[in-house]
Amino acid sequence: MENYCDLAKIGNIDLGEFPLLLAPMEDVSDPPFRALCKEQGADLMYTEFISSEGLIRDAAKSVQKLDIFEYERPIGIQIFGNDIESMKKATEVTEAANPDIIDINYGCPVKKVACKGAGAGILQDIPKMVRMTAEIVKSTSLPVTVKTRLGWDEDTKYIVEVAERLQDVGIQAISIHGRTRQQMYKGQADWSLIRDVKENPRMNIPVFGNGDVTTPEIALEKRKIYGVDGVMIGRASIGYPWIFREMKHFFKTGEHLAPPTMAERLKAAERHLEMSVKWKGERLAINEMRRHYTNYFKGIPNFKEHRMKLVTQDSYQVIKEVFDEIKSNYSGAELSLV
Repeated sequence: MENYCDLAKIGNIDLGEFPLLLAPMEDVSDPPFRALCKEQGADLMYTEFISSEGLIRDAAKSVQKLDIFEYERPIGIQIFGNDIESMKKATEVTEAANPDIIDINYGCPVKKVACKGAGAGILQDIPKMVRMTAEIVKSTSLPVTVKTRLGWDEDTKYIVEVAERLQDVGIQAISIHGRTRQQMYKGQADWSLIRDVKENPRMNIPVFGNGDVTTPEIALEKRKIYGVDGVMIGRASIGYPWIFREMKHFFKTGEHLAPPTMAERLKAAERHLEMSVKWKGERLAINEMRRHYTNYFKGIPNFKEHRMKLVTQDSYQVIKEVFDEIKSNYSGAELSLV
């Protein structure tokens, strides 16, 4: 394998050589899922995005998302909003939760966020984006990072200039999703502009790439071709925290790690559900776990009936019984295979 020596640092936080980041994902990157990803080798993780207005109003759902744990470090808390004063106040609330990093969401494309001028919506007003970032940096002693997109649409892909301006007002790393807001998650991510940001001679902060990093080969290709300092993994990690260990093993050896066994998948899914129920309550945990089951058991033969039960049951006790049923239906030999 090729030898890379540069270490990625955010402020005084050493992330090592070519770190793998867990992307902030609504209803996904909560403490239970982050615990599993950390165990599998994620180098830096971000919380779900948190509404600045919710934090200021002390809204229960927003405040709960500030929950972070020592074993997760380094951990970044991500905030979003469209009002500069509210974002400054939210930054102070966030700093009190004692994360390692505060991240600003300038990338969420969802209509209810972007069309109110928050998330990717601020890409329509770059001067405001720069002003807001400068005020947030001044409001905290913690390192501030940004996650954003190439631009609002095909005609406004100003990311090279934007990244430089954000660096100039004090951010200490930037993660770039290789799509515009207009694209949402459609089509292929374009990493060429991410490379242009990284190759800008004025840039001296880490540049992380995001978008369509789904396999160890793709992650290594992004490193070689686009020169990024690390990659951020989003959708490919849902229901598959093992992606971090698989990528690291491939970087080190050039070989693929054996996929998780059926027993490992069952144990992870059960732990994930149990931790979720404890953290957010039975109803919400059961609903939000449903998106994970497909990947937890992807490729398992004759599993469709079990999966249907997992995604349709509303009782934690019944779902635990489904897991017991799965174990009894797969022999010891099958549990050691995928």
